[in-house]
Amino acid sequence: MPLITLPDGSERAFSQAVTVHDIAADIGPGLAKAALGGKLIHEDGQETLVDTSFLIDRDTRLAIVTERDEEGLDIIRHSAAHLLAMAVQDLFPEAQVTIGPVIDDGFYYDFAFHRPFTPDDLEAIEKRMEDLSKDDLPVFRSVLDREEAISLFDKMGEAYKKEIIAAIPGEEPLSFYKQGDFIDLCRGPHVPSTGKIKAFKLTRVAGAYWRGDSNNEMLQRIYGTAWANKKDLKAYLNRLAEAEKRDHRKVGKKLDLFHMQEEAPGMVFWHPDGWAIYQAVEKYMRAQQRARDYKEIKTPQVIDRSLWEKSGHWEKFRDDMFTTQSEDRDYAIKPMNCPGHVQVFNQGLRSHRELPLRLAEFGSCHRNEASGALHGLMRVRGFTQDDGHIFCTEDQIQAECAAFIDFLHDVYADFGFTEMQYKLSTRPEKRVGEDAQWDKAEQALEDALNAKGLPWDLQPGEGAFYGPKIEFSLKDCIGRVWQCGTMQVDFSMPGRLGAQYVSETQERRTPVMLHRAILGSFERFIGILIEEYEGAFPTWLAPKQVVVMNITDNQAEYCQKISDKLNLNGFRAVCDLRNEKIGFKIRQHTIDRTPYLLVVGDNEVESNTVAVRTRTGEDLGSDSIEAFIQRLEADISRRSRGMAAGVPDQNS
Repeated sequence: MPLITLPDGSERAFSQAVTVHDIAADIGPGLAKAALGGKLIHEDGQETLVDTSFLIDRDTRLAIVTERDEEGLDIIRHSAAHLLAMAVQDLFPEAQVTIGPVIDDGFYYDFAFHRPFTPDDLEAIEKRMEDLSKDDLPVFRSVLDREEAISLFDKMGEAYKKEIIAAIPGEEPLSFYKQGDFIDLCRGPHVPSTGKIKAFKLTRVAGAYWRGDSNNEMLQRIYGTAWANKKDLKAYLNRLAEAEKRDHRKVGKKLDLFHMQEEAPGMVFWHPDGWAIYQAVEKYMRAQQRARDYKEIKTPQVIDRSLWEKSGHWEKFRDDMFTTQSEDRDYAIKPMNCPGHVQVFNQGLRSHRELPLRLAEFGSCHRNEASGALHGLMRVRGFTQDDGHIFCTEDQIQAECAAFIDFLHDVYADFGFTEMQYKLSTRPEKRVGEDAQWDKAEQALEDALNAKGLPWDLQPGEGAFYGPKIEFSLKDCIGRVWQCGTMQVDFSMPGRLGAQYVSETQERRTPVMLHRAILGSFERFIGILIEEYEGAFPTWLAPKQVVVMNITDNQAEYCQKISDKLNLNGFRAVCDLRNEKIGFKIRQHTIDRTPYLLVVGDNEVESNTVAVRTRTGEDLGSDSIEAFIQRLEADISRRSRGMAAGVPDQNS
């Protein structure tokens, strides 16, 4: 007689084995109708998702999963992938199905088909999915042994499914899900019927190699999104449209910030205005690091293979490195900065009094990313990291982690980001170092997060090969999450590379090395900023902060004098002395999103003032040049704090 314990602590006893659906129905008909699956909660705290048809014959802790739960949305999206595959094979029986996982905000399914799917095909497939959803077909789970499964897909002509089964380790039976005439290999769980998949949209088609190997055949990947209801779907599609409008590649081209070209794939050509933004970010980060006692260094771009072998990177990242040879020696263009920083630490025997030693570098790195993964500034082959490494004792780890978290929060706030997510990634299966060291490192990071009272999620097995890490992600103005910052505790690499210091007891010891970054890649972070502000950068980051415009040639000399004074005071100002109407100039510089527009006519020359306008169209009246400089300094000093929807509050 199973006893079911619910999340609120209440219990329900049954005289015989019951399904998750039976339990939901016993609680209430509304819950039975809403149930998408169940969550079994084991004694060790682990959780298992199951179908509503799952039979429970023993005492169990159970939560009913509905569309309101995060797990429920995953079940809907997983089931939507099967609905997509069913619709494709209904319309195109010769198409073979391969794999169809859940991804962020949606799902995809890969198909082998003799011709490319067209936009008209996508429309027809989506319509067929809608019809199958309305049919509310029951979804059944079954189990087959390996031979039965291979025989089934052999009869169906599904060669890819046979290959997938052959690659699954072990001998245990496999689960399958059937709806109508469609059947697919899957671990599940799935919705109880297709009618539960109510809000979805197919978004695009792309090419994808079978098993991600460019030596294999090219498949067609259909992407889609699915949500619990039409309202959530509409909101998501609106976010997509907003993201499309803000695409940094489009905005970057419109504002002439950068470009990329085939002769240097994944490398950025910065134009003057784009480079001005880059330099503003670098100048800011340099000042912030200096204020926190970081020592800035510079390490070589090309380093002998032997160092990468000692650090462990050659074994782990060889395929991602650009390599070269000279005089019978193998070299790698550095993909990361940490081994070079250890070499700086190793120059002379350090004392414990020098620790913590904080080294920072705006390190130029290169990684041989797959060409298909490149994406504007967001995924490049050549990039600069705001990289830092802190050499410290074990006793100093938590204090340094806590100080870094404060540092990171201040920086993100200055760039206008206040919503954060935190994840603790622990030891991976393939790693270096002793378990005792991993225990200390993981505990130190957990303690640092808890001491700050921060909510965090655990990512088991997602740490680096040399140490666990905290991942810091920021949320932008349209709700997207970007993982940028990181803090990693490394007990291994300093020892591998011979780093030592002299302790208080005059013993030689190996320091702990903390790897940390706040922005991550400058290129990617600037891409995020472009999309966050849609090119309307806060004044402190704007490539041109002020444009001075004359109405007639009579004011040209005065305009140039004002522009020169602003530039001498460290501002980024330009003159527009073209023989154009002032309304035309104002419109153009508003479109270019210059924060301040100074208009000069005869009255301004006579009164030694400027007429101040903003890119939002607001007329701020006349200022003396000294008063305007004070206004500009106050605006810049706020950086991006107090920003709303990417528009500076220039009057607060």
